[in-house]
Amino acid sequence: MATEVTVPVLGESITEATLGEWLKQPGDKVAADEPIASLETDKVSVEVPSPVAGIMGEHAVKVGDTVLVGAMLATIDAGDGAAASTPAAQPAVTATSDAAPASDSPAAAAGQQAPSSSSDGPAALSPSVRRAVLEHGVDPSTVKGTGKDGRLTKDDVAAAAASTPAPAAAPAPAAAPAPAATGGRKEERVRMTRLRQTIAKRLKEAQNTAAMLTTFNDVDMTAVIAARAKYKDLFEKKHGVRLGFMGFFVKAATMALRDIPSVNASIDGDDIVYHDYADISVAVSSPGGLVVPVIRDADQMSVAQIEKTIGDFGKRAKDGALKMDEMKGGTFTISNGGVFGSLMSTPIINPPQSAVLGLHRIDERPVVVDGQIVIRPMMYLALSYDHRLIDGREAVTFLVALKNAIEDPTRILIDL
Repeated sequence: MATEVTVPVLGESITEATLGEWLKQPGDKVAADEPIASLETDKVSVEVPSPVAGIMGEHAVKVGDTVLVGAMLATIDAGDGAAASTPAAQPAVTATSDAAPASDSPAAAAGQQAPSSSSDGPAALSPSVRRAVLEHGVDPSTVKGTGKDGRLTKDDVAAAAASTPAPAAAPAPAAAPAPAATGGRKEERVRMTRLRQTIAKRLKEAQNTAAMLTTFNDVDMTAVIAARAKYKDLFEKKHGVRLGFMGFFVKAATMALRDIPSVNASIDGDDIVYHDYADISVAVSSPGGLVVPVIRDADQMSVAQIEKTIGDFGKRAKDGALKMDEMKGGTFTISNGGVFGSLMSTPIINPPQSAVLGLHRIDERPVVVDGQIVIRPMMYLALSYDHRLIDGREAVTFLVALKNAIEDPTRILIDL
């Protein structure tokens, strides 16, 4: 008797998704609650668990297809998998032959190899483990899994990479692209993920709707760098998280938002909505693109709580494990392009918010202090805002308040 696997409820107002990856092939043994497929929504990737234990049946949809909530994805046949060892080999061959036309692109070829290697093991690789395999260049078939039913975990992959210095020689095969020079120029057409489509749509919508303007300032990071250097070890020992710069900036931003409430407001039709709380969206990178989880009530949190929350967001974004509810709402956004080396930028507003703060890299530059030219670690700040709601005076005042708090962190401590 076969059990249908359907698209689960994905969240409020989300009615469809795209099938990103099959984690189980027809004939594979499946445990109850084991992920068999990965769905891409507008915000995050969602793994679909098997409702029962049994043998993976036929796939009802293909990778890249759009599916509605409640639609059938596949079937799970009854059985313990003992007799599935022989049939499992057949679907694996079929899947490979069906996908052969797509092997013209190196990326597609690599994608086909991963499932085939995992089908030889006790279980398929999860999306986060697949990413770890690609990042570390580890052959999953040579690593013994310590997870449930012998499944590989990210820690297994990381340990294998750390204990095998040989991958350092991997750059040698990099000479392989040379043969490509003998052929004609190539192009690869890849369909945009649902997340990337949503990012593109929302950013363009922001440009078309808001009267967007950006104002700049710079900040001397000397005091914050000194405070971090002095207390980072004690901070990590007490709170279990590293002391970074984002905690200072988020806390300073919440204080400036309290002083300039229009920067923390939004437009709803002909109304202006003011918020007496600060839910700070922080832009973090994920394998599928930029995502913006929200630190709820950041104005009520300590620097340590903020750092812990940001660290957790960053880790789970990399693993594709952020929840959709964690990316809803937000009254103000902070985007740190400095971690990638950005000197200056004009960030785009995250609707329906009315402003976004862009942080950039820290450079030593000559500045005048008390009539003397000195070298100081400086950072450019950029505030993009909706001019329909925020006047230039308010935008500049906000940046100055932020600059004052960062250049004299004692202001953060005494709430000044």
